[in-house]
This record gives sequence, C-alpha cells and structure tokens, in this order.
Amino acid sequence: MSTSETSRFVRLRVELVIEVDDADGLTEAALRRIADGADMPAGERVHAESAVTEDTAEALAYLVDPFDLVSEVPGIELQQASWSSEQIEYDPDSPEWDLDEDDVDEDDGDEEDAKDLKSAVG
Repeated sequence: MSTSETSRFVRLRVELVIEVDDADGLTEAALRRIADGADMPAGERVHAESAVTEDTAEALAYLVDPFDLVSEVPGIELQQASWSSEQIEYDPDSPEWDLDEDDVDEDDGDEEDAKDLKSAVG
C-alpha cells in the first residue's frame, strides 16, 4: 500500500500493570479530582465518589487520562479514547506476563510491526 493509500489513523494499544502501594492515597487523589470537576452534575458526582471509594481500580481510572499521554506529541490529534481498569492477580514469573511474547494475532499482519517495536525499545 502506498503512503497515499494508508490510513492517517493509528490505534495505539497500551497495557500497564500497576502496583498500588497506597490505596488510601490513590482514593484521596481521585476524590480530589472529582471535587475539582465543577461541571460534573451532583448525581454523577455522588456515584463517582462511591465508585472510587469502593474500588481502587475505579480510583485509578479517574486519575489516568489517555489525552495526557499524547497531548504533547507533535503532529497528532487524539480522535477517540477509551480505557478501563480492573484488579487482577499478577505473577511476574508467569509466562502469561512475558513482555517478550507477541500479543499480536498472526493473521492480522501486525507481527512484524510488533517485532520492530520490540527492537526499537530494547
């Protein structure tokens, strides 16, 4: 495919595993973010406060914004973003979490791109 035929849109997939050392601090930061959201309706605010108080994954989701990840990257404009968080069981020694394994389906043609990216980052 020539450059003129390729799409200008790129899907960037990122998966992070984060260890929460201070759940109370995380929850407090999320509650502050919610309190600072002046345009949030009262009913939504109550629901959000309840969610972040009950679940650290929800608190993290209120604090992580994909726009912040790319807002300073020159030459791009974020078109759409979605993200979620969940509590998981994590074993760094498990082959499931091996960063050297391809997470790309062989049929979708992205295997070479994944290998090139791995080479570029280490």
